[in-house]
Amino acid sequence: MGETERLWLVDRTYDDKGLISLAYATADGTAVRRIERAPIAVERSGGVTAAVDADPDALEPISDADLRERYAAEATRMAARHEPDETV
Repeated sequence: MGETERLWLVDRTYDDKGLISLAYATADGTAVRRIERAPIAVERSGGVTAAVDADPDALEPISDADLRERYAAEATRMAARHEPDETV
């Protein structure tokens, strides 16, 4: 397996279809990986973790400066308060 990037949970929302949308961002807020899951899938997998490791090629760059700043602040907060595999 190649190199991976550590991403921290920065946003969790629920859509009108009942799906959970998770956003995991790099510590500097420059890139994000968005994941949609059904609540039952989250429950079966043991929950949502504070961090995930992802292939850098699977990341989407964040061009909006305000969003980058918000995601960087939240990723830093999550990294300071939680272990990567901790359920949040």
